[in-house]
Amino acid sequence: MAINAQDLVAAAKQQISEIDVAAARERLTTNLILDVREPNEFAAGHLPGAVNIPRGVLEFQICGHPAFQGRQQAPTVVYCQGGGRSALATQVLQQMGYSATVSMAGGFKAWAESGLPVE
Repeated sequence: MAINAQDLVAAAKQQISEIDVAAARERLTTNLILDVREPNEFAAGHLPGAVNIPRGVLEFQICGHPAFQGRQQAPTVVYCQGGGRSALATQVLQQMGYSATVSMAGGFKAWAESGLPVE
C-alpha cells in the first residue's frame, strides 16, 4: 500500500520534537533558526534571524552553510509555512546528526497569526 505526503508527515512527527510558536519565540536569541521554505516565501517574510535553506536542497546544503558548519549539536528550530516540511526536515536533520533540532508546529502561518515579529 502506497503512502501519501500526510502519512509521511504524521510518521515524522512521531519521531521528532515539536514546539509551539511561544516556545520558538523564547529560543530566537539562543537557537539557530532554519526556514525550509522556498526563497520566494522567505523573501515575503520570515522569523528574525532565520537562515533559509529550502527543503528540496537541505541535505545537500546544510553541512556547507556557514551558519551550520560543525554545529550538529547546536539547538535549532526548523519551520516552514504550516509545519509539514519542517517535520520532514527535522527528521532528516536528526538522521544527519543534528540532534538538538526541533520543528515549530504550525509554521510561519501560526507565527504570523500570533502577531509575532517578522522580518
